[in-house]
Amino acid sequence: MTTTHPHTAAPARPSMPARIASRAGGGLLRLLLVLTGLLWLTPTVGLLLSSLRDRSDIAASGWWQVFVHPAQLTTSSYSTLFHNSKVTHSLLTTALITVPATVLVIVIGALAGYAFAWLDFPGRDGWFMVVVGLLVVPVQVALIPVAKLFNALGIFETTLGVVLFHTAFGLPFAVFLLRNFFAEIPRELLEAARLDGAGELRLFTRVVLPLGGPAIASLGIFQFLWVWNDMLVALIFADSGNPPITVALQQQVRQFGDNVDILASGAFLSMVIPLAVFFAFQRQFVSGVMAGAVK
Repeated sequence: MTTTHPHTAAPARPSMPARIASRAGGGLLRLLLVLTGLLWLTPTVGLLLSSLRDRSDIAASGWWQVFVHPAQLTTSSYSTLFHNSKVTHSLLTTALITVPATVLVIVIGALAGYAFAWLDFPGRDGWFMVVVGLLVVPVQVALIPVAKLFNALGIFETTLGVVLFHTAFGLPFAVFLLRNFFAEIPRELLEAARLDGAGELRLFTRVVLPLGGPAIASLGIFQFLWVWNDMLVALIFADSGNPPITVALQQQVRQFGDNVDILASGAFLSMVIPLAVFFAFQRQFVSGVMAGAVK
């Protein structure tokens, strides 16, 4: 008895027009991405070049004139900026607010995320839903009540008050992100560590935290950028005599409207630091966001 084997049909080869359209489409997509990137970078480049021009040159022509007259480039505005004590102190104040607010959110969020992911306690799921619900609470709703509370506690218009406000509003997202990431750690790995005699604290510091590096880096970037670039909370809760950089630049606009060169250099300097933080952790940023977004 003979057995007939059906012939497997070879996959149809794309036609020449289809291949040309596919290659043209890929090239067109790359071109569009490059053009979009250039458009996004144009304001940043313009701000940088404006910060390297004299006040008279800024008033006389646009920043693109430096490509025709490169002699306009100068660092005098940065020299003047660093001799402006209000601006330099504001950079220090911004760092004193941003670093503690970021570190506190990471530490407390990591501990809470581990507890919600791997510890059994009464009402765990309900409390986690409360934390998730806090994600939709806008900052503007809490400004007046928190201002009254801080005034009663004596920490209104202080650096501590700003740090506590940013920490409180950064924790819901931190707990949500890290809990979802920690929950993906294999249970067998944690059980093996427990069998080796590791307690919860040792398990958290030696196993969970190293594995959660990408998510923690992503959280740190989110929190750092939000706090560093914040102006609303700083306007209300920060000390008006020693404000963060965003408020200091706004005060410079109000007091010295023609001081464009100082404003440009100060704005670019305040933008460079968070950009450096982002690029330093950009690899962990993508993997951490993707891993913490789904369970």
